[in-house]
Amino acid sequence: MKTYLDTFSRADRELSQEDLALAHALQINGRASFREIADALGISDQTAARRWSRLRSAGKLRVLGLTDPQRLGDSPWVVRVRCTPDAAASIGEAMARRVDTSWVSLSSGGTEISCSVRTRGPGIEESLLLQKLPRTPQVLDVSAHCLLHVYFGQDLSTINKRGPLTPAQVAALTPPPAPRRDAADAVVTLDDGDRRLLDLLARDGRAAPAELAAATGLSQSTVRRRISELRTAGVLYFDVEYHPDVLQRNFRAALWLEIDPSRLAEAGAAIAAHPEVSFAAAVTGTCNLYASTDVTSAQLFYRYLTESVATLPGLRHTATVPIHRTLKGPGPYLPARA
Repeated sequence: MKTYLDTFSRADRELSQEDLALAHALQINGRASFREIADALGISDQTAARRWSRLRSAGKLRVLGLTDPQRLGDSPWVVRVRCTPDAAASIGEAMARRVDTSWVSLSSGGTEISCSVRTRGPGIEESLLLQKLPRTPQVLDVSAHCLLHVYFGQDLSTINKRGPLTPAQVAALTPPPAPRRDAADAVVTLDDGDRRLLDLLARDGRAAPAELAAATGLSQSTVRRRISELRTAGVLYFDVEYHPDVLQRNFRAALWLEIDPSRLAEAGAAIAAHPEVSFAAAVTGTCNLYASTDVTSAQLFYRYLTESVATLPGLRHTATVPIHRTLKGPGPYLPARA
């Protein structure tokens, strides 16, 4: 079965410096107007709109409006599935089609699938996916690790650390930060209008207020107000999803680290600052610190392990899992086929 991932030539998967600048701007503020983007980049708003339209229609990137699971009382989990090599691709594709999964990847030479799974409430036992997987004949083992604290990720990613914009451009585009919240904050309750709005934004984070109003039955002023309120409440954030090959990274890997619990916060903050890291979180399990890394070669990954990871405070054990193919990115829905 042909998907949008199979429709690109090698040349199509490359971004120019101008494209990367636009992508960086959208990563900072996914709903910034083309005028705001143009002013920051020093181009016309027509040029910014034209570049975005070309990149989006080609499937190279899209902006998604996503929700923080913990603000809604949901629980995020990292799930690892060991299976027979002949079944990994088909099982992974089936997992990618589910709306409760994101970041579905094949790893460990095609013998492991990793993904993020979101469950309603605190328990993994509520996940229909986790009920079905152990009964699949080709599945050898399933482990689930609850995300306890995110040190880096969610609405931040690798391009924020490596993007081409200057600090002044970043400052011009950065929206006011949402108030910091902790586990003691009350869960935000959504009504049916909010859910319809968030479902549409999860498919297209830059959908126009008129389009969102027509689809939800809300007024445009209500749409604008609720987007602002949900962002301020820490429920809604915007992320850029790239075609898996668009940034031409040659070596990606997951790190599973065992850290002395008394040094976990310190180690998490340290690894979050590494330019190689696109996501880092404290998790349950023997390995209590999880990180996604992205470098240009295996040689540079070796250097990163020996020069940066090795110096993390309280490090007891390190396991690396090479990622070979990403089947699904940060959103709940797969992109429409080309």
